[in-house]
Amino acid sequence: MVTPEGVTAERPVSAFAPLKTAVYRNLWLALLTANIGTWMQTVGAQWLLIDEPNASTLVALVQTATLLPVLLLALPAGALADTFDRRHLLISVQLFLVTVAVALTLLTATGRMPPALLLTLTFAFGVGQALTLPAWAAVIPELVPRAQLRSASALGSISVNVARAVGPAVAGLLIARVGVAPVFALNAVAFLVFALALVRWRPENARAVEVPERFTAALRAGGRYVRHSPIVRRLLRRALVFVIPASALWALLPLVASRRLGMNSSGYGLLLAALGVGAILGGLLLPWIRTRITANQFLLVAGALYGATLIVVGSVRSVPVVLIALLPAGVAWVTVLANVNAEIQLFLPGWVRARGLAVYQVVQGGGQAVGALVWGVVADNTGLVTAFLAAGALMLLGAVTSQIWPLPDMRGVNKDPATYRPPLLALEPDPRVGPVLVLVTYTVRPDREQEFLNAMDLVRGSRQRTGAMRWGLFRVGETTNRLVEVFLVPSWDEHLRQHGGRLTGADHEAEERAKQLADGEPEVRHLLPAAAGRSMDDDRENS
Repeated sequence: MVTPEGVTAERPVSAFAPLKTAVYRNLWLALLTANIGTWMQTVGAQWLLIDEPNASTLVALVQTATLLPVLLLALPAGALADTFDRRHLLISVQLFLVTVAVALTLLTATGRMPPALLLTLTFAFGVGQALTLPAWAAVIPELVPRAQLRSASALGSISVNVARAVGPAVAGLLIARVGVAPVFALNAVAFLVFALALVRWRPENARAVEVPERFTAALRAGGRYVRHSPIVRRLLRRALVFVIPASALWALLPLVASRRLGMNSSGYGLLLAALGVGAILGGLLLPWIRTRITANQFLLVAGALYGATLIVVGSVRSVPVVLIALLPAGVAWVTVLANVNAEIQLFLPGWVRARGLAVYQVVQGGGQAVGALVWGVVADNTGLVTAFLAAGALMLLGAVTSQIWPLPDMRGVNKDPATYRPPLLALEPDPRVGPVLVLVTYTVRPDREQEFLNAMDLVRGSRQRTGAMRWGLFRVGETTNRLVEVFLVPSWDEHLRQHGGRLTGADHEAEERAKQLADGEPEVRHLLPAAAGRSMDDDRENS
């Protein structure tokens, strides 16, 4: 079967294929329950504040208290998820959320819930969500085959949108009949369901967590990986190029409903429902779309659809037309973000996956927050129509850039861990000792030198992604054919981790290619601080 370059020729994977895996299905349903509970809690918290002085500000602060921890704690949460057992971390966080929800229920039922305390407990919920998101995203590739990862990512988006539709509706009915406290109680039950599902999950191939990385070192290592990974940076830029103009729709849709379409709150809910239906359709269609067009064609089409929607919503006053236009916007929103999220999950090696996904969450959430602020200011100063037209034009321009700066082709990239033999030293350095300077001396014939230098560019990226703070390639002045690779790692522990699982098959292939272009095996030396350790012979003499 002949297909365009970048299009998969195999039979499309069903959007629901991951649900055939019992463990993933159980956890997905439990997470859906928790997501519904979270939306119920948000509605309940906002309802408690509507009769307070400065209610508009307090109600808005509920969203701020929920989302701010995600932006502030995503990177530390990613470091924790890569450092410790992710299942145990997720269970602990869900039990913490159950405790917060129970406290919220009891205090509300007894009439002891002032606004300040409510916002504080809401912030605590946000902290729990911030700790959950990167750990859960990093767990998904352990639950489903790689071929189903895009479908699993789309199902995650479907879960969010179903919860967004069901949670507020259920909360509204319960509040009208029995009050807010039972809503908070159901939220506690929802988190408990997710915790129990995690307890029942027994990973067959549990991720080996050896000596945990120090927290600050883990944070810096995650930042270095993203900074020195062109593929991850390209994916993050693509997400940002889409999210900033797309955020105009989410930020300004309430004003479109009230000012241009003359709709009340229920009408605004109808517009959100149209977006939600489109989002669910997008999740279902994503696997089929991936087999018909390339990833970059897909970005172009999705960007064009969303850009057209922005222009229509901002310039048309017909409710039916706007409702119809919102459907493809929902499709484009979920398919683009689910696709980028899945590509990042597929590319990131296991040791840094949660940290890389945390950076993606910061970029996506931060892009939405900044974009919403920018488009709100533009609308205040130039009007709603101008803001939507500008956002639409920017979205169309961003869609065109997908053809100029396309997504990288990651087919054939070997991401399996590559383990090297630990270096043999005459010393026994403490793992915390550092920095460590590693020198690798190559003998290279002049006729192979340029090819060798090109191969070492790939080695440089590998060293920097996996721990090197500095890297350089130098020529020995006393000879004509000796080149010395020098790189500095923060500690002996970091260097041992380079040997013990941070490197991938692609990194190994790059290093082997450079070695093939040199004569003989390279000479490797490790320079440690002078007081780093004592020789093994000295230890034996003293024993």
